[in-house]
Amino acid sequence: MSGAAAWLGLGLSTNLAERGWPDPYAILSAAPAAFDCVEYSAPLDVEQARREAPAFAALEAGVARGTPALFHPVHLNLYGPELESAEALRALDAHAKAVGSPWVGNDVAWWHAGGVPFPGYLYLPPPMSEDGLRDCAVHARHVQAALSVPLLLENPAVIARRGPMHVLELMARLHEATGCGLILDLGHLLSFQLSAGLPPHAALEGFPLEAVREIHVAGGSVTRVAHRELYMDDHSQPVREELFALLAQVLPRCTALRAVVFEGDGHPDAAAVVTLRRLRALVPRERPVPLESEAASASARAGKDLAAFRTDAWAILRQVLAGEGPDPIGARVELEYRLAVLAEELDRAWPMSRPLLLPDRRALAAFARSEELWEAFHGSQGGVSGAFARHARRLLRARPDEGAAAALSFETWAHAALDHAPDPAAGVRGATFPADLSELWHAVRAARHHSVGRALVTGTVDGSEHEALEQVAGRIRQGPWEVSVRREAGRLLVQSAVRA
Repeated sequence: MSGAAAWLGLGLSTNLAERGWPDPYAILSAAPAAFDCVEYSAPLDVEQARREAPAFAALEAGVARGTPALFHPVHLNLYGPELESAEALRALDAHAKAVGSPWVGNDVAWWHAGGVPFPGYLYLPPPMSEDGLRDCAVHARHVQAALSVPLLLENPAVIARRGPMHVLELMARLHEATGCGLILDLGHLLSFQLSAGLPPHAALEGFPLEAVREIHVAGGSVTRVAHRELYMDDHSQPVREELFALLAQVLPRCTALRAVVFEGDGHPDAAAVVTLRRLRALVPRERPVPLESEAASASARAGKDLAAFRTDAWAILRQVLAGEGPDPIGARVELEYRLAVLAEELDRAWPMSRPLLLPDRRALAAFARSEELWEAFHGSQGGVSGAFARHARRLLRARPDEGAAAALSFETWAHAALDHAPDPAAGVRGATFPADLSELWHAVRAARHHSVGRALVTGTVDGSEHEALEQVAGRIRQGPWEVSVRREAGRLLVQSAVRA
């Protein structure tokens, strides 16, 4: 862990999805000098990543051709009520070695509970307090002690403030306490500055920029609520000018920098190249001055302090899902964002029954506070998707609805068929369900298209649209309905056969 890593230059991120934008290797094929390395997210276990990440083979082929890979394991907790297991950390270390990642880095946050990720990977950042700092340090020491490569700590995105510290103070002191190097995410920094009513460059004086090994630049949007501006970390959005200005300001002072990564998830290749071109002017392929040596290795400060955590992360999560906290405006906006992401995730697996049973903010918020969702993070089967199925059945027991029940039954049946399909990639062809939901399948997609076209909040349908869906669900008739079903990146896809 003590040797200096090579200069990696400009990077582009990927989530290794089958049809994900951008495609880094297509861009490199067309423009070999566009960037120099690829950062990616995937499961901790490399064999699981090979099975589940459609583009992992392309990543490994790229490494073999000489394009370095940086592993950004977003499944890794660096805050929360329990430490990562020894098994998980062995898998993480083996994964980093398998792709030759010179380090692993992750946002300092709570990402999953019992292996169940929070919806949309909307993690819970720690409170910016002495107790939050201590808990994060315990996590970081625990992870670094199990790794043969350095662990880099990334400042988390913040919408609602919790605790008196500035995020840069938290990260500086975390670096001091653990010896771990830092990733400075400029969008995440802007999110904190706006939440605190500060200018983008606030608190950079005195922050150990010499400990920054990697910088992240990504898209995001600014929401205005009352007198506040709040930053939504959404990589599919364009990069804001404030971030380009911040990058130009901090680059000369990050003397141990190894990489600047554009997290361009969701950008078509052509749009990603425009941003890469602008970044290329700031980030050369070769470092123009000698690299400084690494700071003291984290292992020298790792320690064995695994005493009880000082913050109650579960209580903070309950507060977040209730839209409560010391920052009322930020808490409200954070809850709305989480509910939209929750609906988007549920719609992948339950595209018909979710808008029928959880059509609006109130119903989504009730599910977010439900024991079914809570139990998903305490060992119940099926994760968030399974929690919805149990919650939906409870709603239908309390208020029977034949149309919604038919939709839930069909989607449950489809998932079971796919789970037992001989060829999961091909799905199930020519299966027959005893009720014809073809009109409802179309109606749900049409309602979603209509809502997006009118720029409504993701995940909700207005009263008239919900009434229309209920009308269509109410005229479902007994089948047979001949369909082909498959899953693509967790999304249920249905194709109806045409019958006379």
